[in-house]
Amino acid sequence: MKSIISQKSFRILGLATLLLSGQACKNVLEEKVISSIGNDYVNTPKGFEDAAKAAYAPLRSFYGTQQGLTMTEYGTDLYATGADGGYKGFHFYDTQLNSFVDFLQNVWEELYRGINTCNSVIERAPAANVSDAVKKLRVAEAKFLRAHYYFILVQQWGGVDLRLTETLAPTKKTSRATEADIYKAILADLESAAPDLDPKIRSTDYGRATKAAAEHLLARVYLTKATSSAKAADDYANAAKYATSVINNYGFKLLPDFASVFAQGAGEISDEVIFAVQYTSDPLTNASTPPVANSGGNTGGNNLHLFFGMQYDVQAGMVRDIFYGRPFKRLRPTAFCLETVFKDRVNDSRYKKTFRDTWLSNAPNTPANPFYNTAFDNSKKTVTFKAGDTAIYIPGVEWTLAQRAAKPYQVLVPSAYNEALFPTLQKFFDPLRPDRTYEPGSRDFLAFRLAETYLILAEAQLKLGKTAEATTAINMVRRRAAWPGKETAMEITTAQMDMEMIYQERGRELLGEQIRWMDLKRWGNLVERVKLYNPQATANIKETHNLRPIPQTQIDRTEKAADGSAGFPQNPGY
Repeated sequence: MKSIISQKSFRILGLATLLLSGQACKNVLEEKVISSIGNDYVNTPKGFEDAAKAAYAPLRSFYGTQQGLTMTEYGTDLYATGADGGYKGFHFYDTQLNSFVDFLQNVWEELYRGINTCNSVIERAPAANVSDAVKKLRVAEAKFLRAHYYFILVQQWGGVDLRLTETLAPTKKTSRATEADIYKAILADLESAAPDLDPKIRSTDYGRATKAAAEHLLARVYLTKATSSAKAADDYANAAKYATSVINNYGFKLLPDFASVFAQGAGEISDEVIFAVQYTSDPLTNASTPPVANSGGNTGGNNLHLFFGMQYDVQAGMVRDIFYGRPFKRLRPTAFCLETVFKDRVNDSRYKKTFRDTWLSNAPNTPANPFYNTAFDNSKKTVTFKAGDTAIYIPGVEWTLAQRAAKPYQVLVPSAYNEALFPTLQKFFDPLRPDRTYEPGSRDFLAFRLAETYLILAEAQLKLGKTAEATTAINMVRRRAAWPGKETAMEITTAQMDMEMIYQERGRELLGEQIRWMDLKRWGNLVERVKLYNPQATANIKETHNLRPIPQTQIDRTEKAADGSAGFPQNPGY
């Protein structure tokens, strides 16, 4: 059974009033909410341990949530808007994307709560009444998490407030550090933490940071820094070094089948998973932030299962059920995603294993209702189903009218795709929810996995001019993705190894995994590729959108500079 770090909720005074809640260790322990615990509680052995666990909680405000998904997958070359939901400014890059958006404020505040909790663990460790070994390990975890939180902040907003000491009282004195300063702090934390973290493939307390997780994050940070304003000549070499270490030194392995990576239950703890953000069916543990009013799908738990589904539940022979999920229709794959990135379906299994293409009837016909009218398939006027018959099929390519008419079910072809009907990403489905309307999910979010480590290595080696080595690395991922017997056909040659291959291979392997917007930004082609492949955003996107607007609450609550200007300046263009 999956474990989760036990949670104790209590409050200390910090950058804001901080809610300390945590991920948990090997077994689910008794939950107890204790309000308004004094600040000195962190100095006690129990309080120090609780604070160390609490430092993990803000991960659940970003990973596996609608607000984190909105900031990482909306408005890219691979995903456009679906029929429903708000926050479409992140798709359209219009005036709806502004400094008053609550998702931006929520993520900003949660990440800073996490940073201040990490600061308290690091600063109070010398006085903590725990063994030196535990002390060293908890400080290393806190540094890993602090670096992780600042890495999210700097990718989304650029230079932000850099606080490496505990804030004990509310303050209006804040300022913006440079990106170089933020990256320097991130790398210092990770390089200090890695030697002291658990060197095993996974911690005994599953869910805690390990040495491999720190090295994977270091590889990702160096790869990102290499195209930032803080870039250095050795960034790609360092990215390759740490990626190679993760691949060679810890016993991680690519699972034989791409689909099994996302199998609920056993698939979440596997030899491919380097670091996962933990969720559970317990609502207390899952709720790291208050739900956002009227946002839909921000009610706790890993709720990514809600956002990628098409509107199957009003079609002939179908009703909403737990297995096929609750379709919020927030994201729809672009034509570029489906027709170019996932073009190869003969050798590459990832189209079939990434997208759901078949729905079996769960609302069969009855004598009182002997047939259904069709909706999107004009090759037939009515259809009739028994339970378990195919009701909807998406072939992924155009079929003629005659081909569709020969089938006893509705066939959805690309020319009929729209914002409500489209191939459905199935990585995050959660059929263990208690009922068909239940929104919180209990699946772990796989934040770091070995396939990405190989892709980081391939990109870094390509940038270093080591094309043969880069080809070898990317072929590890491609061979795993092959249909049986097609492994050789999936291998690319050095002549085919270029950045476009990287762009597309990361799209095929990591689709929907909360990384694409940040990839496009670091490659410097967010505007170019959105204009090319996402018609919804073409009219509005500009270079300004490589950064998010600073939350207005941060600007308003910051003391003005001596000359009367804003103490915390807004990003240009907002």
